[in-house]
Amino acid sequence: MTETDLLYALALQHVPKIGDITAKKLISFCGSPERVIKEKKQNLLKIDGIGQNVLQDIHNPKHLKAAEQEIQFIRDNNVKVSYFTDKDYPEKLKHCIDGPILLFQAGNINLENQRLISIVGTRKITTSGIAFCEALIEKLVPYNPVIISGFAYGTDITAHKAAIKNELQTIGCLAHGFNQIYPKVHKKYMVDVEKNGGFLTDFWSSDAFDRNNFLKRNRIIAGLSEATIVVESAEKGGSLVTADIANSYDREVFAVPGRVTDSQSIGCNNLIKHQKALMLSDPMDVPYILNWQFEAEQKPAIQKQLFVALDDTEKLIYNFLKEKEKQQLDAIAIHCNLPIFKVSSTLLNMELKGVLRPLPGKMFEVI
Repeated sequence: MTETDLLYALALQHVPKIGDITAKKLISFCGSPERVIKEKKQNLLKIDGIGQNVLQDIHNPKHLKAAEQEIQFIRDNNVKVSYFTDKDYPEKLKHCIDGPILLFQAGNINLENQRLISIVGTRKITTSGIAFCEALIEKLVPYNPVIISGFAYGTDITAHKAAIKNELQTIGCLAHGFNQIYPKVHKKYMVDVEKNGGFLTDFWSSDAFDRNNFLKRNRIIAGLSEATIVVESAEKGGSLVTADIANSYDREVFAVPGRVTDSQSIGCNNLIKHQKALMLSDPMDVPYILNWQFEAEQKPAIQKQLFVALDDTEKLIYNFLKEKEKQQLDAIAIHCNLPIFKVSSTLLNMELKGVLRPLPGKMFEVI
């Protein structure tokens, strides 16, 4: 985008009552942020869902002035900016209705043809949670995923550090602009993160630090990824919000189960219990469910064997798929009246027996 395009996009983003959803609606109607800012209010009011309250401050010159100051910060600090229709804007985030119209980037991020997963969880991560997170990332190395998290205490920084240790690209999604870092104690990790990936944010340098920003930031963590993994969580927490957002985007969610007496496992156990997440007890569940293949390796074609012995559950699923052809994991579980974890393990066994194969989009079909 040109600097003029950036100027008006920033100005539109600066209008208090215009969020990303409304901004996209206005841009779609007018054709560009510049045309939105310059359009007569009476014409903008013709757009469905746009009222006087939203537009009352849109022509205030202070928005362009603030945009000019932010452009200066962007220029001085070598910040890369992606507009939501740009080719280099993260592909998965483009499909999120509330994805930011502008995304600011620092570091050496490469998202082209990459597998992206988010790892989130409690800031009070336990030693067993740390061990699982580290083992998870180590086991996923052959698939070369990008590890996304929020650069916060606990689970976030554990995931970033494990990614760096295993030479995987990692991205920290920040809840503030690039003029600061939170928590300050994590400043020592910034250079390594930028060498192995970088940072993303939709907050300006002028935005005040606010804890509510963390909840807004979570939509980017969930939106960037094809799957969100919750390692540990108390009964309430930001990682559960991220899981809910990921579900709303129709992305996969995994949760690591724990003992019912462990306070930092309550959130994960509840996600699994309410079928808001798949149970993640083995790191290899991730590539299986997401239908990943090893880098530079193609799986051999699976040929169905004659007279394969199937148990009752396998027969139930086989007959359903034979009748309905391609079906998603959730649809199989609902129709066959089986829990997700049971269906996942059964599908794996059936794949090994050569009677079905996984397809993109969590789909399965019999051979």
